[in-house]
Amino acid sequence: MANIENQKFIALDISVKNYLSWVLDVKLHLSAKKLRHTIDKDNAASNEENANALIFLRYRIDDGLKYEYLTVENPLKLWQNLNDRFEHLKAIVLPKASNDWSQLRFQDFKTISEYNSTLFKIVS
Repeated sequence: MANIENQKFIALDISVKNYLSWVLDVKLHLSAKKLRHTIDKDNAASNEENANALIFLRYRIDDGLKYEYLTVENPLKLWQNLNDRFEHLKAIVLPKASNDWSQLRFQDFKTISEYNSTLFKIVS
């Protein structure tokens, strides 16, 4: 069962194409593992909880990012570093998605599957 769960969880790509969905996935998985508080400010997590959360985060980021943040030993600090690095995407991605959504017209596609594919790309 754990292998199925790991295959569905895509690692954070260094090209940041999947940052926004990755953040949501990490928060959900950490909540399910009762480790969400390890990435919140002013947490009182034990060393064991911090280690488990850090292992979880490092396992789910690109190798290039792993090497860049190799010396970070606190999951909160790693979370904040990644957030500082990629948070600007909300300001870039959201306006583009809004524009793409307003320009989306069903008659511009030959098949329903092409339309659905484009629609799901915009939504994601």
